[in-house]
Amino acid sequence: MQKEFQLLDEQAVTIILAEDNAGHARLIEKNLRRANFANRIIKFEDGQQLVNCLFGDASYKPGYCPPAMLILLDLNLPGLNGYQVLERMKNDRRTRHVPVVILTTTEDPQEIARCYELGCNIYITKPVEYDQFCEAIRKLGDFLSIVKIPEMDE
Repeated sequence: MQKEFQLLDEQAVTIILAEDNAGHARLIEKNLRRANFANRIIKFEDGQQLVNCLFGDASYKPGYCPPAMLILLDLNLPGLNGYQVLERMKNDRRTRHVPVVILTTTEDPQEIARCYELGCNIYITKPVEYDQFCEAIRKLGDFLSIVKIPEMDE
């Protein structure tokens, strides 16, 4: 039975996946689905595209980025990197409360500290080994199914 991550008012939360590695993006989505995670997933391969969507660039149709979302953010993105996206989001009143999960291969303690200083909510290192990667994403899906989040400010 698939479960849908929702707000208290029953509005489904959309997952924004910012990941430039197509293989990783497929594995993340596949393993979230294996964890019975039924939410809509919108994918971006570029940090600038995500920022354009979040802040209403004319190239994106209105309402494309939903009011209730959680962002899975890779740090090594083309355009704007994950640090730049995170900093922009957390410095804007409209997006500062949107939960951001950093999902990256970087294990450097200084980089982890930097992400928390910029305002990330959770930092997860992607395991290099395939089975461990799949298991980590399934566990993330289980975790996300119980988390409550606020709507994005207008």
